[in-house]
Amino acid sequence: MYDVVVIGSGPGGYVAAIRCAQLGMKTALIEKYSTLGGTCLNVGCIPSKALLDSSEHYYNATHTFKEHGIDVASVKVNIKQMIDRKAGVVKQTCDGINYLMKKNKIDVHTGIGSFVDKNTIKVTAADGSVKELKTAKTIIATGSKPTSLPNVAIDKKRIITSTEALELTEVPKHLIVIGGGVIGMELGSVYARLGAKVSVVEFMDTLIPTMDRALGKELIKVSKNHLGFEFYFSHKVTGASAKGKEVTVTAEDKDGKVIELKGDYVLVATGRRPYTEGLGLEAAGVKLDERGRVAVDGHLQTNVPGIYAIGDVVVGAMLAHKAEEEGVFVAESIAGQKPHINYNLIPGVVYTWPEVAAVGYTEEQLKKDGKEYKVGNFPFKASGRARASMDVDGFVKVLADKNTDEILGVHMIGPRVADMIAEAVVAMEFRASAEDVSRMSHAHPTFTESFKEACLAATDNRALHI
Repeated sequence: MYDVVVIGSGPGGYVAAIRCAQLGMKTALIEKYSTLGGTCLNVGCIPSKALLDSSEHYYNATHTFKEHGIDVASVKVNIKQMIDRKAGVVKQTCDGINYLMKKNKIDVHTGIGSFVDKNTIKVTAADGSVKELKTAKTIIATGSKPTSLPNVAIDKKRIITSTEALELTEVPKHLIVIGGGVIGMELGSVYARLGAKVSVVEFMDTLIPTMDRALGKELIKVSKNHLGFEFYFSHKVTGASAKGKEVTVTAEDKDGKVIELKGDYVLVATGRRPYTEGLGLEAAGVKLDERGRVAVDGHLQTNVPGIYAIGDVVVGAMLAHKAEEEGVFVAESIAGQKPHINYNLIPGVVYTWPEVAAVGYTEEQLKKDGKEYKVGNFPFKASGRARASMDVDGFVKVLADKNTDEILGVHMIGPRVADMIAEAVVAMEFRASAEDVSRMSHAHPTFTESFKEACLAATDNRALHI
């Protein structure tokens, strides 16, 4: 008999299992695949960042080394080695999760977990063998899967998802990306840096449409200027087909005008959907919401007492760190503690170069809500550290309450902003004002000075270096 059984070993699931074990609960983790870590570690966050870093090294070798005084006679892409290195990073990371399970005395069961009833979980192994686990509590952490479009059939060869894009054996000549969100832009960047022509077809009128529009506008500019991206905004994809090594994508704009794009690969990056197939939720009486997500209350408990759900399978942003926070939240709730999550302060990041990062309210949200606010902007081209590293694209934008000066949102596009955004999260968790941050000493020269300068700009337009 277990105190807690966690179904799914992604960032939400394995973190939930660890925290449960730390709190003294007898814990089991069920994973259908042979490696732990879920989408993020195996075919998502970790492998994509490995390829992003490799491709950025190549891009710099061919575009900026000479300016730095580094002459390289011949540079070429070894795609096999890039993929092999990526696989090594994934293996090392997944092996680390195995170690953590052993360290915390968590029992790992490999197979498909499904409910027999609210306190019984059946585990069906790949060889068909079945065992049953008894548990007092269950945490569903089965994550999400890529979605497609009704008129686009994914063949996993030429019409691919992010999973296959991480395993290509050649650099595409022309990669057509359906979807201008995080996944499409990150993987499109990988292959654009390696020499591919990349065309993005996006239904909305901008990139990364869920983020502050100023970020999408800047990302369009730098992607065009540095990597030669082509964009087709406000276009609805009407079909995609593959014949031999050629793919064809058709789309129409809002006026009904049809375009046809031809390339050698199509990456479908239209989002992800909750993965609940095979869980047997009906056997336990667990209900889904209108969008196929597991319905939960404010404590992340389902309609069945003792059964919880976290991460991509419930409402909210599909982010690994959001799932981790929810995993800890549920573990501590089960233990009788009173944890909290401020969903408005979970940052979002796009790992293009320049990177994009944001937390809090967008300017569009503040306008819609009728909130009085002020704006502070600071461009990286005015940063000495950015000039030294030749990373002068982008800016930091701070939104603060017009009356109280409390920071309401921070939006960045530039070098290392994926790390810089953490300072904004800390400040906002403590409800800091823009002036609070502007009066803190920031080391010089650093990229983070740009955040201080943006806060100065929001505080009576007091930026020092513009």
